[in-house]
Amino acid sequence: MRLIRHCGELTPDLSGAVVALGNFDGVHRGHQAVILEARRIAAGLGVPHGVMTFEPHPRTVFSPAQPPFRLTPFRVKARLIEALGTDLLFQQHFDAAFAGLSAMEFIDDILCRCLNVRHVVVGYDYVFGKGRQGTVALLQKMADDGRFGFTSVPPAVAPSGETYSSTGVRTHLVEGRPADAARLLGHYWEIEGRVEHGDARGRTIGFPTANLHLGEYQHPALGVYAVRAGIDKGATTVWHDGVANFGRRPTFDKAVEVMEVHLLDHAEDLYGRHLRVALVDFIRPERRFAGLDELKAQIAADAGTARAMLARRHFPESPGPLVPVAEP
Repeated sequence: MRLIRHCGELTPDLSGAVVALGNFDGVHRGHQAVILEARRIAAGLGVPHGVMTFEPHPRTVFSPAQPPFRLTPFRVKARLIEALGTDLLFQQHFDAAFAGLSAMEFIDDILCRCLNVRHVVVGYDYVFGKGRQGTVALLQKMADDGRFGFTSVPPAVAPSGETYSSTGVRTHLVEGRPADAARLLGHYWEIEGRVEHGDARGRTIGFPTANLHLGEYQHPALGVYAVRAGIDKGATTVWHDGVANFGRRPTFDKAVEVMEVHLLDHAEDLYGRHLRVALVDFIRPERRFAGLDELKAQIAADAGTARAMLARRHFPESPGPLVPVAEP
């Protein structure tokens, strides 16, 4: 997949693509329906398959003081989009100037002059341009006028009747239901980052942990999770079962929320390594303990619970770019 950040980087072989438009935070099953419809149309026309997304997320431009909410920072989003067979990912910089473009300026300057799109694919509720004045109806009118082809993808609904949405995924995570979030996403929600030095307290009680700060990621419910932890090995990611606590560590009067991950049956030093952590299931809320002995006993129990939860899910040995949903 080619990553394009500026119009001048677009080569002739990538011009005239079928392009899916959207922010695609989470790349959930609804987003996948839009992207895969663009791929299907591109294959039929014999042209490149493209995705346009916007960075930083528009909400950070319009509401910079809001709490962290990202499901997939750009690196993660790009990996998921590439896994869908995309040829071209156009990363449109989003700032006040871009937000000030009218809907027609976006169509004329970006879609037509810059990308020279052959066909545009969006979700049923897509809006764009200053004041969100650009709509599916406007894109259809442009298609009727011969500017480009156009497809609007209807809402995708889960078997439970819930519409696939980023808001739904966030709600499940905040309320401690990572397995339900995964069913909307089509993959387990994960965070990734560089392992940082902590207090090294876990190592002294027999449960060494790798510490990650979530930064711009959506914060899930505070508590203990069964996880799959992926160690970056360059071209590949090596996955291990694990147990993780996300919280403030009240037993030690800490205030900053940290993800502490203990890999089961693994002793490699992970300081400075790039680690991916996929939340599989929720074990219990975070709580304060009377002392180290009580805490150590509970961690051992949590590790046993995580081991049993993960053993029931039968993960593939090499899950590739993401950890697919594995029902128990």
